[in-house]
Amino acid sequence: MSGSQLTREVARRTFASEFNDATYTFKESDEERAPNYALLPTGERANRVFVVGTLTETEDVGEDSEYWRGRVVDPTGTFFVYAGQYQPEAASVLREAETPAYVSVVGKPRTYETDDGTVNVSLRPESIAVVDEATRNRWVVETAERTLDRIEAFEAWEAEEESPEGAPDATGNEYARMVDERYDLPVENYRRAVVEALESVEGSAD
Repeated sequence: MSGSQLTREVARRTFASEFNDATYTFKESDEERAPNYALLPTGERANRVFVVGTLTETEDVGEDSEYWRGRVVDPTGTFFVYAGQYQPEAASVLREAETPAYVSVVGKPRTYETDDGTVNVSLRPESIAVVDEATRNRWVVETAERTLDRIEAFEAWEAEEESPEGAPDATGNEYARMVDERYDLPVENYRRAVVEALESVEGSAD
């Protein structure tokens, strides 16, 4: 087993507004068990994500067996979390949780294309835990910092790409290049989301 299979992928912090725009998924090798990545529009790949928000609603949407859907809301939008028989602990939390409640979720992005061609992004949880407001607020601040770091790196790549010296070398930001090719989403959208998220935390602390 290779070292890449032995270590778990870093769980990226992302706000709902960016997560729901991450509609392009890819693998970086042809190996059968190669990880799937969602391409975040700020120029980073994500095999796993870490989110915290308010669990506002849960529903068993399964037909033959339990399959729980949870709505987890952060200051920028909504994550849809789905857990069934293969995620028994997460499903148990969704089944027993009293809403509203702050929760932290670590899980994997999943995409689903509807009949009309719309791609919906959801989260398949590895773990869900009930947390307090301080944990939610800390996550918002730290996620804002990580998002701004990605935005700055993307804008640096963009400036280099547009410079008179020509295209950046092969060691440039490959995920920023993929975003440029795959998405038509102004990165400024996510800077505004960061501002809104931080303002919401400041408001709740007053």
